[in-house]
Amino acid sequence: MNSQRKRIPKIEPFKHRVEVDPKFFDKSWKKLDDAIREIYNHNASGLSFEELYRTAYNLVLNKHGGKLYDKLTENLKGHLKEMGKLVEAAQGGLFLEDLQRRWADHIKASQMIRDILMYMDRTFIPTSKKTAVFELGLELWRDIVVRSPKIQGRLLDTLLELIHRERMGEIINRGLMRNTTKMLMELGSSVYKDEFERPFLEASASFYSGESQQFIECCDCGEYLKKAERRLAEELERVTQYMDSKTADKIANVVDKEMLSNHMQRLILMENSGLVNMLIDDKHEDLTRMYDLFKRVPDGHSTIRSVMTNHVKETGKTLVTDPERLRDPVDFVQRLLNEKDKYDEIVSVSFSNDKAFQNALNSSFEYFINLNNRSPEFISLYIDDKLRKGVKGANEEDIETVLDKVMMLFRYLQEKDVFEKYYKQHLAKRLLSGKTSSDEAERSMLVKLKTECGYQFTSKLEGMFTDMKTSHDTMQSFHAALSGNIDGPTISVQILTTGSWPTQPCATCNLPPEILDICEKFRAYYLGTHNGRRLTWQTNMGNTDIKATFGSRKHELNVSTYQMCVLMLFDSDDGLTYKDIEQATAIPHVDLKRCLQSLACVKGKNVLRKEPMSKDISESDTFFFNDKFTSKLVKVKIGTVVAQKETEPEKQETRHRVEEDRKPQVEAAIVRIMKSRRVLDHNSVVTEVTKQLQSRFLPNPVVIKKRIESLIEREFLERDKTDRKLYRYLA
Repeated sequence: MNSQRKRIPKIEPFKHRVEVDPKFFDKSWKKLDDAIREIYNHNASGLSFEELYRTAYNLVLNKHGGKLYDKLTENLKGHLKEMGKLVEAAQGGLFLEDLQRRWADHIKASQMIRDILMYMDRTFIPTSKKTAVFELGLELWRDIVVRSPKIQGRLLDTLLELIHRERMGEIINRGLMRNTTKMLMELGSSVYKDEFERPFLEASASFYSGESQQFIECCDCGEYLKKAERRLAEELERVTQYMDSKTADKIANVVDKEMLSNHMQRLILMENSGLVNMLIDDKHEDLTRMYDLFKRVPDGHSTIRSVMTNHVKETGKTLVTDPERLRDPVDFVQRLLNEKDKYDEIVSVSFSNDKAFQNALNSSFEYFINLNNRSPEFISLYIDDKLRKGVKGANEEDIETVLDKVMMLFRYLQEKDVFEKYYKQHLAKRLLSGKTSSDEAERSMLVKLKTECGYQFTSKLEGMFTDMKTSHDTMQSFHAALSGNIDGPTISVQILTTGSWPTQPCATCNLPPEILDICEKFRAYYLGTHNGRRLTWQTNMGNTDIKATFGSRKHELNVSTYQMCVLMLFDSDDGLTYKDIEQATAIPHVDLKRCLQSLACVKGKNVLRKEPMSKDISESDTFFFNDKFTSKLVKVKIGTVVAQKETEPEKQETRHRVEEDRKPQVEAAIVRIMKSRRVLDHNSVVTEVTKQLQSRFLPNPVVIKKRIESLIEREFLERDKTDRKLYRYLA
């Protein structure tokens, strides 16, 4: 079978010469020129765009692209010059409208011309690196119309004038403004910036510089900030309506600088209305506005924080050093809590819970609370008052809230060990007198202290609760052992572990024989069941219920052990001198005076009568049983007149005990540090010890030095032989 050879088609040039009409370009361009004129005259409906496209196509195909482009450029320039003259002739408010109308016509015409010359756009223009047809139309409009000497300045002035009128409250044609700025943006970002944005920002800066100066002379701080806030909102809204979105940050910066930054110090420190007055008067709305506005300004928040911190420190300093306030510890602490609540709310509501503001507030409170060295005692007394009486009309949740607030103040204390001393004393009195309002609240407070300071801080406090429970069980066993053979008074004893409870030196008073008898029975029982223990009676801490007859009236008196010892003397004597009572009871002088004052000088509780009658007890006074005593209550509670705060000697004694307790803690910290570091210089030891102990107290560098000397004497440490400031640990 024969195979056929395939024929491959081949394209060859014309065998004959193609003749081109020498007037081909002129005829073709005239057709296009007429069409462009008709387009600009709004008569495009009668044109054949297919025929025009083919004409332009043939021109480019026949290598006339360059001439066509030049002719087009010349043609467009002519039309735009005519349009420019018409825009220049527009009068007053019609200027922008006429400019927009001509711009819309030019854009529409440019789109039609682009469609006709699409082939040139796709082939000739990219290869010859010329501007595309539509973009050419934009550039020519920019150079011939927008930048025309008679239009350029007039356009900018018109736009700025309209914006100024709008700022002054007039209503303007925002649609016209939007179309005009949009035109500038379409002509290129540089056109928008040069022809409008830069002059607009400069004019705005000038406007707000003048207006802010006017406002600050006639407005208080709160009013001024409202006006600034409103102006800022107006400018940002203006941008969204008829400007480029990128202008928003720039105009906002102008308003921030002219209305806020340039006047920041004067506004914040403004007399009678600045930040301090806002803080004093709890103007949360104004404070929020100030916080939000000055967030936009460099150093705005740091300036507000600084002024707030100084104010809080000064206010707190006045509060903690005012002698009048120190007379009532509970009121003193309550005022601190009120201040804390006040500023916590301000930071929360007005300052968005800003951590920097919270830290500034905490450092301010820590500063002034520690200016008063009695703050630990007063805070303990406040807790004592709340746990003893409970919060009036409050449930356990409310008490918990109060305790949480007090713990905030506790955290600010630098001498937490001093607080521990006082808290232990006050807790002991509450437990022993049975005056605690809620065991749950007491336990909750212990948990808070343990969480804050660790187990070591509360171990002895927890031991006190353990003793109370053990004592209750012991008394049940004791009464069961007596088997009802109780003749005379009954007794309830709390057995306190010496290390857990605050030690109080107590001179033993002379108990009445009836009481002494039952005490000895209990001593025999307890020591018989517990080997190797020793009991010491703390008669200054007890209380008693005794029955008394006043004429025909019978009452049950709840008194302290000391008061009971005094009253029992009047079973056999109607009148006794101060010296007689002191000799018979052996009650310490200070306690006896308080005791007699509460029995003879308190109205409604005066079961004794004193001669001569006065508020104070003198050693020359004589006391008599008051037969005429009356009370509506059958059971009368007679408290001991006692100063809520410590006396000066008691204060010094407590401080001395605290200082003594600190010594082993400082030494232990030094040994721990030196054991791990082996060799360390003096300043580093002081720094490390302070760091370790600051959760309980701030050790004095002098004390640290003395403890180091003590450790060297006891051969725990030694000085370096060459450098005397260097210490070495001795294993």
